[in-house]
Amino acid sequence: MSNMDRVASVRSDRELEKQGAPTANSHEDSDAEFGGTEERKKLEKKLLMKIDLRMSILVIIYILNYIDRNNAGAARLKGFEEDLKLQGQEFATLLSILYVGYILMQVPSNMLLNKIGKPSIYLPVCMAIWGTISILTGITRNFVGALLTRFFLGFVEAAFYPGALFLLSKWYKKDEIGLRTAMLTCGSIISNGFGALIASGILKGMEGKLGDRAWRWLFYIEGALTVFFALVAAVVLPDFPATTRSLSPIEQRLAMRRMEEDAGVGDQEETEDSEGGMIHGLVLAVTDWKMWALALGLTSQVIALSFNAYFPTLTATLGYSETITLLLCAPPWVLTALVAFLWARHSDQTQERAFHIVVPFFVGIVGFVIAISTQALAARYVSLFLMALGYCGFICLYAWIPSCFPRPPSKRAISIAFINAFSQLGNVAGSYIWDKSWGPSYARSYGICIATSGFAIIVVLFFRWHLARLNRKMEEEEEQSGDEKDVGRSGFRYVL
Repeated sequence: MSNMDRVASVRSDRELEKQGAPTANSHEDSDAEFGGTEERKKLEKKLLMKIDLRMSILVIIYILNYIDRNNAGAARLKGFEEDLKLQGQEFATLLSILYVGYILMQVPSNMLLNKIGKPSIYLPVCMAIWGTISILTGITRNFVGALLTRFFLGFVEAAFYPGALFLLSKWYKKDEIGLRTAMLTCGSIISNGFGALIASGILKGMEGKLGDRAWRWLFYIEGALTVFFALVAAVVLPDFPATTRSLSPIEQRLAMRRMEEDAGVGDQEETEDSEGGMIHGLVLAVTDWKMWALALGLTSQVIALSFNAYFPTLTATLGYSETITLLLCAPPWVLTALVAFLWARHSDQTQERAFHIVVPFFVGIVGFVIAISTQALAARYVSLFLMALGYCGFICLYAWIPSCFPRPPSKRAISIAFINAFSQLGNVAGSYIWDKSWGPSYARSYGICIATSGFAIIVVLFFRWHLARLNRKMEEEEEQSGDEKDVGRSGFRYVL
């Protein structure tokens, strides 16, 4: 990256390099308004607990977000395709069309969220709308009707995940965000398991009720749950540190001070271009190749993880009944949620990302290889556990993104949304690599997953090498500056 690129990329990145971490004396001075260092620690602990409790609603929202997106896979087991008279690749098209709207809306959505600064209103409204659309999926009678509901479902659901990641990046520091990202993303992991359990109960108990098929009740019930929790979220969710009214003035100042110290420079007012605004942030984002590199690596891994949408289908190859098949879907995701939580916490504690990403990706590849190599029931079920564990690295990759684009907030918001949106191309492609004609072994499907996961590993390792190179340049510049005020301190560094 040239010096010109680095200056253009964030009054952000250059200012971060020059802003030193405060010395011990300056820490005491800056903590004076909070009653001193010890009082600040107590206040900070109380603040984090308060925000953590309010942010916990995001996990429930993400569970419902993922269930509403993927319940077609469970409905497929109970007559969804037959009742809508789907043929050929039409079911795969229903899965992939969701991501067209999902991709189109993410960047504009995060730009709007950063502009209005009210996630407690914006996200619940979007949630209520997609819950209603999910309910409407249950009344469709043909391919075209289902296609329209799936497209608009993705269009509105697009607001949630990049918006949630951006909201987390507004409150949590580099050594805190990995764990919170894991807790959020565990919502999708849990939904893969418990979504199947919920689906199992509905599909088994609601067949023929009020004259409707059980798969229609699946959309009615799960969509209604989403609308209900949208109302709850409107009350519980916090806004940004400067706009959350439930905080006291001193808590607001502490929340903003924490983020300033974490990045070495202030957030909104200090780093946003007053004239360019969001357009300036957009230009900074699209001209930073780091964003494109992460988008490419994430997209490749999304293809490798596309098995999650077909998890009931893959579990069905074990030969059990529909109910047992859905019950068997849960254990791999329960284990993955537990491991992901511990793995992300360790990543935060060690402030290391790349190898915490690469190792789980390798574990997933081992699972794909086992699935290809044998038809033994026990081994194939174990392979499902190993595949699911690949999500542990996926979560750490998402936690890595905000720290790579620290300032200004508009650039960070757009980068997070763009990377996530671009990666959904992997879900579009992944929808077509699990064709029924390739079953029950799905050897070609697993082979594609091995190749794409391997490519993602290469991208991550290269990205780590590049960030380490940038960190070394920053150290050299600080040493060459010879500025006495920089002695004993170091500026911003990328997390590796």
